[in-house]
Amino acid sequence: MVIVFATLVLGFLLGAFLMITRSRKPGNETVIDTSNKKASKLYTRAEVLLHNERSNCWIIIKEKVYDITPYVEEHPGGDAILAHAGDDSTEGFFGPQHATRVFDMIEDFYIGELEQQS
Repeated sequence: MVIVFATLVLGFLLGAFLMITRSRKPGNETVIDTSNKKASKLYTRAEVLLHNERSNCWIIIKEKVYDITPYVEEHPGGDAILAHAGDDSTEGFFGPQHATRVFDMIEDFYIGELEQQS
């Protein structure tokens, strides 16, 4: 009985080993997309302007549109974030008061691109 059990365990371990080594052969790699990019939507300035309140706050930074509503209450600068609600906040965003981490944080709020007017 012990021999049968030992044979089964060794067989299982050998099978697992073979499966692992086969999965590592060239050509068997799995490609995982970690870019986490969202589909881009176009918004007009008029659409963005409608979102100019604490409870519904969008901003434009370098022709990109962000819905920062969830962040308004957390903003360390208080209501200063509302100064350009529904409008272009590029100048204020790149001001000296912001640490470099905001450049990574803002991407969490990206919702689309500003439509270019002819």
